Amino acid sequence: MSDDKNATGQADRLRINVHEDYELHDWSKKFGVTPDELRAAVSAVGPMAADVEKHLKQRK
Repeated sequence: MSDDKNATGQADRLRINVHEDYELHDWSKKFGVTPDELRAAVSAVGPMAADVEKHLKQRK
């Protein structure tokens, strides 16, 4: 089933989908990192935004 962009909810706000350009841009801006840094963080800890944020803060 494809991702219905009109049906957003709590799960969409908690997960980072690096395969969607708009999400990659928005999350990168939120965390103050490049898209490549965000992709690397998601690869390291998974797509949960809280885990990614924690991982990125530890790197600084």
